[in-house]
Amino acid sequence: MVQAYILIQTEVGKASTVADVIAKIPGVIQAEDVTGPYDVIVRAQSDTVDELGRLVVAKVQQVDGITRTLTCPVVHL
Repeated sequence: MVQAYILIQTEVGKASTVADVIAKIPGVIQAEDVTGPYDVIVRAQSDTVDELGRLVVAKVQQVDGITRTLTCPVVHL
């Protein structure tokens, strides 16, 4: 199982809507709107890194109102 945090910047006033839409995507564990340099932080999981990439590119990045994403895979050191 691969997990990652996806840090998202949105258009002004779209954070809450983006978080609500993303929270319904299969593979998303949690989506929260936050303050700071990013507007939404998502925790997602998939079976492989390739599946995680497809989740981000094909589903998350297609949500209306997103301007930029940064995916941070979780590592266990």
